[in-house]
Amino acid sequence: MRRGLDVRLEPVGIGGAAERAQLLAPQLKAMGDANRLHLLLLLADRPHTVRELTEASGMSQTLVSHHLAPLREHGLVAITPRGRSNVYSLCCEALAGPVKLLATLAAMTPEGADACCRE
Repeated sequence: MRRGLDVRLEPVGIGGAAERAQLLAPQLKAMGDANRLHLLLLLADRPHTVRELTEASGMSQTLVSHHLAPLREHGLVAITPRGRSNVYSLCCEALAGPVKLLATLAAMTPEGADACCRE
């Protein structure tokens, strides 16, 4: 069963900014690696098997599996068995947009520069 992220600006039942930061920090830490972000960007386009992620990322199968583990542990990635392999996908469609937006901002593309608060 896939779990969805509740993407509201004012989370229900959660206190102030400090409490929200405490809840969000583990997920951001799990995403705080270039290889993991690479995998999340690939999964933002469509679900993949480990083999497909290996081919698309250029990482070894062991490294892909190593980086998928914390993403799974923090509920950012879901697994669906398919035959002898597993298909990995983002936990919910709502995560794809923010992941792509962060990549755009970080890439310092014209789109990213326009989205930033620069003068």
